[in-house]
Amino acid sequence: CLLLARAMGELQSKISFHTTKYRANSSVGQTEPRGASQQHSPTHTDAVTSVAALKPDLCVSGGTDKSVAVSSWRSGAALRRFFGHEREVTKVTSALDSNRVFSASRDKTVMMWELHRTSGPSQHFPGHDLVVTGLAVSPDASQLCTGSRDNTVCKWDTETGECLGRAAISRNLVVTHLCWVPGEPYVIQTSEDKTTRVWDSRELQVAHTFPAKQHIQTCCDVSQDGRYCLSCSSGSAGHGAEATLWDLRQTKGRVCEYKGHFQTTTSCVFLPRSPTLAPTIATSSSDSTVKVWDQNTAGRR
Repeated sequence: CLLLARAMGELQSKISFHTTKYRANSSVGQTEPRGASQQHSPTHTDAVTSVAALKPDLCVSGGTDKSVAVSSWRSGAALRRFFGHEREVTKVTSALDSNRVFSASRDKTVMMWELHRTSGPSQHFPGHDLVVTGLAVSPDASQLCTGSRDNTVCKWDTETGECLGRAAISRNLVVTHLCWVPGEPYVIQTSEDKTTRVWDSRELQVAHTFPAKQHIQTCCDVSQDGRYCLSCSSGSAGHGAEATLWDLRQTKGRVCEYKGHFQTTTSCVFLPRSPTLAPTIATSSSDSTVKVWDQNTAGRR
């Protein structure tokens, strides 16, 4: 994710900025002449904080410039920009292959944007008391789970904006990341209390808590088959900073650990499966490296 975010920060676009509070600049669906040489301005005017897949050829990103951008992986052009948050965007996500994009912010709100909508956000989700740090959408994009530094997890109806549930565990819950298990009603959550939890979104209750690690859990991801989840740890000077593979079917303990980073591992992701290669994962770290691992053996590739 960090590698992708850095790349996104260098993406180029000719779209100009405007000054209205809510706005969406668009060139979705426009094509460029094949072989044409294009010069673009940066997608964001400041640091990129989050990036997520939207469609096979599109991704969505958010930044400290308070904007959300939809860009083409192939051309490097920003096709759409959304403005409306009052402070930096902390997380972005979408239901893969949908036309809905979600963004969370330090302004304590979450917004939903329609890819082909010409005005502002199509839905607001206010209700958290502090910065929103976790964001996960159901596969059909009908429900949204959010987490915050206010120690709560909330569930929302994306059509109405209604809060369907709110739960808190302890003063140390402080959500760092959320991800939805494909095809299931479960949401994975990492937090500053060093644990990884599995939430049942139907009742918004904790279904399982994996054994606590030694360091803060910074990020999580779920395999496309819904069988495994990854979490990764903070760390320094070679202590901590590992990623951990958990089996969602047999929740007794960790399956594998991936050690090699020297500072906080900031993100982890399951890479797309290849019929000719063993399953792989990737991790990125504050030590300025991205590592690719054999999922089964923890060997670096």
